[in-house]
Amino acid sequence: MKVLVTGGGGFLGGVIVRMLRERGDEVRSFSRGKYPALAELGVEQVSGALENSDAVIKAASGCDLVFHVAAKAGIWGSYNDFYQANVTGTRNVIAACKSNHISKLVYTSSPSVVFDGSDVEGGDESLPYPAKYEAHYPATKAIAEQMVLAANSPDLAVTALRPHLIWGPGDNHLVPRIIAKGRAGKLRRIGNRTNLVDTVYVDNAARAHLLAADKLFPGSIVSGKSYFISNGQPIPLWEMVNLILAAAGVPPVTRSISPNLAYTIGCICEGIWGALRLDGEPPMTRFVAHELSTAHWFDISAARKDFGYLPEVSIDEGLIRLQRSLHNLH
Repeated sequence: MKVLVTGGGGFLGGVIVRMLRERGDEVRSFSRGKYPALAELGVEQVSGALENSDAVIKAASGCDLVFHVAAKAGIWGSYNDFYQANVTGTRNVIAACKSNHISKLVYTSSPSVVFDGSDVEGGDESLPYPAKYEAHYPATKAIAEQMVLAANSPDLAVTALRPHLIWGPGDNHLVPRIIAKGRAGKLRRIGNRTNLVDTVYVDNAARAHLLAADKLFPGSIVSGKSYFISNGQPIPLWEMVNLILAAAGVPPVTRSISPNLAYTIGCICEGIWGALRLDGEPPMTRFVAHELSTAHWFDISAARKDFGYLPEVSIDEGLIRLQRSLHNLH
């Protein structure tokens, strides 16, 4: 098949591209920049912005399947930036599928689209979208996911995957942030609960995308649905943080602050950063305070049943691979 991957130069997108190439698919990547690693894989690279509808239509030309992985992630920034990348960009991808008569679209969503700040323990796809969000990323991803699912039709089959806290070698978001804050002594446990979370090793998340795509066609069991994707191994959040720190040779987090204090600090920081338009991210936000002090793990039986998803790389094996990659960097 000829496949378009938006964000093919990114963390998850790069692994999806690699797996597609390994099985012999022809791949085109649409990203803002050019990536030597993709060139080595024999991937055609098209540079452009998701907000440019003509560029997206052109990039999708001649393709049979689209993986829309690219997004603006993060906990801070202007609403317009998140909206343009995540909502306008997704609208353009859907339009590009329709104008190029592409019948299959796999969208990378996020479990944060259903996060309301409270515990989620074993939640499944029946969880509702909350009435309000504490960050622009989940707010705009929720709009985009609903738009994608609404586009499901006899001509265009769509599915939305919600991988939870993706990590592994090559991570440019979660792992480096934890390690940098750990090294600087800026990490604090929030609360003293053993709140369980599940995560997903990047290869498992990528393989889920290929499995879903292989089962996807108009009228199929996966079309028009969203799916949670994780390793299916919920463990205490701070234990997972300490395992990642240990892989980098950084001491564990021992100091803690109360959830209420973290939330208050988040409110104050957001107010200061917003009023003074400070560069960078605040050290704490309301969203992060809630995310780090609550349980969030999901039932992945729907993905297992509908397209045979089974996490092949365990957390233990993933940590060995992560440690190896981190030591190779130095």
